Amino acid sequence: MNEATMDRSAVTASAAVRKERQQGASAWRHIVTIAKREVAGYFASPVAYVFIVIFLLLTAFFTFMVSGFFERGQASLLSFFAWHPWLYLFLVPAVGMRMWSEERRLGTIELLLTMPITPWQAIVGKFLAAWLVLALALFLTFPIVITVNYLGNPDNGVILASYAGSLLLSGAYLSVAAMTSAMTRNQVVSFIVSLMICLFLILAGWPPVTNLLTQWASPWFVETVAAFSVMTHFESIQKGVIDSRDVLFFLSVIAFCLFTTSVIIRAHRAG
Repeated sequence: MNEATMDRSAVTASAAVRKERQQGASAWRHIVTIAKREVAGYFASPVAYVFIVIFLLLTAFFTFMVSGFFERGQASLLSFFAWHPWLYLFLVPAVGMRMWSEERRLGTIELLLTMPITPWQAIVGKFLAAWLVLALALFLTFPIVITVNYLGNPDNGVILASYAGSLLLSGAYLSVAAMTSAMTRNQVVSFIVSLMICLFLILAGWPPVTNLLTQWASPWFVETVAAFSVMTHFESIQKGVIDSRDVLFFLSVIAFCLFTTSVIIRAHRAG
């Protein structure tokens, strides 16, 4: 009798494991399907092309013309990555502002949410699609890596770490844009709100601001405020040291903003 009971328990547990695996595979298929749909939508319109071209032109201009890349005489891409937080400040919200605002404006969000998918799957799928467009734009800057290697002997490990940091930075900005896009059907409002939030994340650790704070605030307060800045963590990664605390910061911003997005979408779905 005990053996029969144990056999039934084993069969039940095995069935439960198989069901969880099937649900996980099904959820991933839904995410991939939504991501493919969104990527196709980005490239079916001028959005992706305009973003990529503007990003490449601005990075080249600020790196070579403003920062004096050749005049510096250093085999380093610090002058290249130093502009990323500021370029992303305007360009990433421009990409992310349509993520949910467009769905709400066209009334297709109701159709999307009635499909056999969870809001979380839709949120992750849309986010990954937009992040893929940003990653593609970042990848297309590889000629500058070839250039600096041709002119000197840079530390490619530092360059690779900086690229990883830049990708995480863009993901953090994008998650903020996704959150603000879910709040309103007006893309302009979404753009402005996300830009202001991202600007705060920059200024909180920007040296001129921290130096100003040290004149009237205690050091622990300044350090606490700076800890919430993307500049503090991005500059640390730029040095070639990928600290788990810096990675965790960016992933936490992404997770928090996407969670907030899910709360907003669920409220809209319930309403």
